[in-house]
Amino acid sequence: MTGMRRWLPLPRFSATLALTWLLLNNTLYPGHVLIGVVLGIVIPLLTRDLLPPLPVIRRPGKAIAFVLLVLGDIVVANLRVARLVLGPLSALRPRLVSVPLDLADPVVASILAGTVTLTPGTVSVDLDVEAGVLLVHALDAADDATVIGAIKTRYEARLREIFGC
Repeated sequence: MTGMRRWLPLPRFSATLALTWLLLNNTLYPGHVLIGVVLGIVIPLLTRDLLPPLPVIRRPGKAIAFVLLVLGDIVVANLRVARLVLGPLSALRPRLVSVPLDLADPVVASILAGTVTLTPGTVSVDLDVEAGVLLVHALDAADDATVIGAIKTRYEARLREIFGC
């Protein structure tokens, strides 16, 4: 391990922590900058052995397209959920759905679970990477196959392509 990697094992994470500290404090006073830099160095040093190895993004263009897709889905789902919530409760069809996963990487599977939770109307309830199952609560779903198909084609297939898994 080189000297630089020893002190900054995760440089982007360090920069993000320091920047987040400064944004939360809304100041560029030297003391706050120093605290942000110290936090950016110390936290990754203390947690580097706890973090799983991060997968490599093999298709960055696809990753950008994925983020845009998810943002669009969030907007559309917000409108759909608002309509459902303001409508009659008897129209809701909530259900728990077990989505079989083709992802073996726990980080990529966690990204999928987070993506499902970010989209209003669905929540990841449980992720079992070893069993290859993501348990999802859907606020309004006609049947399991519809939810499974949407998650696997819109999100999982794209994540597999992005990370090459």
